[in-house]
Amino acid sequence: MKFQKSIEIGGKTISLETGRLANQANGAVVVRCGDTMVLVTATARTEPKEGIDFFPLTVDIEERMYAAGKIPGGFIKREARPSEKAILTARLIDRPVRPRFPRGFANEVQLIATILSTDQENAYDVLALLGASAALTLSEVPFQGPIAAVRVGRLNGELILNPTLPQLQEPECDLDMVVAGTDSSILMLEAGGAQVSEDVVMEAVRMAQEPISALCRLQEEFRAEAGKEKWPFEEPKVDKDLYGKIESMSRSGLEAANRNADKQERSERIEKIRDGVRQQLVDEESTDEFVRDVNAYVKAVEKDVVRRSIVLDKLRPDGRGAEEVREISCEVGVAPRTHGSALFTRGQTQAMTLLTLGAVGDYQRIDGLGLEESKRYIHHYNFPPFSVGETGFMRGPKRRDIGHGALAEKALLPMIPDEKDFPYTIRLVSEIMESNGSSSMASTCGSSLALMDAGIKIKNPVSGIAIGLIVHSTCRSCGNEGVFLSHCLECGSGDVDRNYVILTDIAGIEDHLGDMDFKVAGSPEGVTAIQMDLKIKEGITPEIMSEALQQAKRGRAFVLGKMLETLAEPREELSEYAPRIFSLQINPDKIGALIGKGGETIRGLVEEFDCSIDVEEDGTVFITSPGGASAEGVIKRITELTKDIEVGDVIVGKVVKTTDFGAFVELKRGVDGLVHISNLAEGRVKSVEDVVRRGQMVEVEVIEIREDRGKQRIGLKVVDLNPTV
Repeated sequence: MKFQKSIEIGGKTISLETGRLANQANGAVVVRCGDTMVLVTATARTEPKEGIDFFPLTVDIEERMYAAGKIPGGFIKREARPSEKAILTARLIDRPVRPRFPRGFANEVQLIATILSTDQENAYDVLALLGASAALTLSEVPFQGPIAAVRVGRLNGELILNPTLPQLQEPECDLDMVVAGTDSSILMLEAGGAQVSEDVVMEAVRMAQEPISALCRLQEEFRAEAGKEKWPFEEPKVDKDLYGKIESMSRSGLEAANRNADKQERSERIEKIRDGVRQQLVDEESTDEFVRDVNAYVKAVEKDVVRRSIVLDKLRPDGRGAEEVREISCEVGVAPRTHGSALFTRGQTQAMTLLTLGAVGDYQRIDGLGLEESKRYIHHYNFPPFSVGETGFMRGPKRRDIGHGALAEKALLPMIPDEKDFPYTIRLVSEIMESNGSSSMASTCGSSLALMDAGIKIKNPVSGIAIGLIVHSTCRSCGNEGVFLSHCLECGSGDVDRNYVILTDIAGIEDHLGDMDFKVAGSPEGVTAIQMDLKIKEGITPEIMSEALQQAKRGRAFVLGKMLETLAEPREELSEYAPRIFSLQINPDKIGALIGKGGETIRGLVEEFDCSIDVEEDGTVFITSPGGASAEGVIKRITELTKDIEVGDVIVGKVVKTTDFGAFVELKRGVDGLVHISNLAEGRVKSVEDVVRRGQMVEVEVIEIREDRGKQRIGLKVVDLNPTV
């Protein structure tokens, strides 16, 4: 039986449909806006996965090229691995959905969003997130939703709800933001901006709240009509006696260990405490469930120690104040043969960014469902296992690597000079050498310095900071402050009062045991990128977010000051090892003359002058050359090839044919002129062959250009029969 609901958001109708497709999934919803259709399925195993201490959620985005009326490129003609856009959308869905499952739920859950149709006007990412929530809400899976998301853009200074993809591509659009939340709070934020103010960011967030709430209400109505009965599930109860015993055995040791600023030493000391607890409590007769409880309670005590210390004692694990940034050091020019490089170190997080400049033709081609077909600014991020003192497989970028690289790319994109002003392809690679929190923002800072080290005249330098949040709960029923996750240990009540502390420049332990990871990047003039994730299902209010944004602004300014002490502005000259790119403009009608039959002309120029030549549709020609001299030669040749011949031009050409009445001279490829016998030499000439022969180079002057029967006739006279070539 088919059910359908619809709502208008930002002047466009969004519809939800279930019951027609994929009925064997636990939940299946088709979301549609315009001609963009996404099928989202939610499927879960009925039994928990044994031996894990995390929630096994998988999100997959299946981009089908038929959705845009395309056939995949390449030899196989079949979709291969997920595109970068698909991976980023999967992360966009995972981040707000994951916290909305009950604590202790360990059944495998898979969300699959299949893009069935796209009109390349309405983005599929927010529709897929809405569909994921709706499919879970309708299913038997104990999802604590619904949630929803909307996109907000700003065009010509005006905020727009649910903007189209063409609107987001316009130069006047300076904000692209996706906000996810519940009917009363914010769960996730992803934004890219062209130096917008914090006030504009908050205005956009507030604008998103009502439509998100409306979409959540729509899903509740949908569930009332078409929803299935939820599987019974109770969050595991805390064994108070066992927890108290473990707390008495480990709290003092954990408090001492967590006052150690060194990540490795702290981890080693904590692991020894865990081993000690296990040795005293676990024996051969202990059940697997008991062992899991022991491990979980040790972690819970550690979490409570860290959080209580920060909130009540105002003491962070490494001794810093709430707004204090770790020690920063910066270096540039660290890799001599790269075109630009920088090393950014903040505490025990270290990122080295290496920059390469390439020809216009080196840009990345994009074979996807969006409007973007290529990009000339590329940022890659690598997180090798040695950066956290571990071993591991090196098998290409993981989803996290792609997400962090995309965030740094988004942060710096508004600062990159226009192609006309700087006609290079730019590739930045951030190699994480050491990690203890916020390596993506370290990559952003290092990349900004690498761009300046390369001599690229960026509009403004960019810095980034990660802001954290610790919410401390007090039970309203019994007043207990030792709260285990969201439930009171004493009375089991979930009615708790929450206070919070906002932290600047969070370390790894504060990210792992905290409630928020809020990354903000920008220049002195405004924000360029935001990524906010929450681990608490209750979300946060706009007021907390606004406070965090202002704290991030102060943190960004401090970090930028340290960066500019190392390199205050871009270098005057490019690296001596960087290629030189020159450009000239030709008549678009002359592109064929430059390329030649089958590309032979342009290939010949590339081989002769050892350069690369890229031709744009508007007639812009980019020449990438390792040396200026060869560029001058090819520019002169291209100018000669594409220039319109005019009366008075003096040209050296080859005699290609002789007749009784004169000689034909090739002025440029495909264009000949006639030297009449009377203009071959002074005085009377009896025979053309007496003066010139086929293949001879002569210097001629154009004396006449006329149209004859639709063809151009060019008249010449000889200037020099033996020119110096």
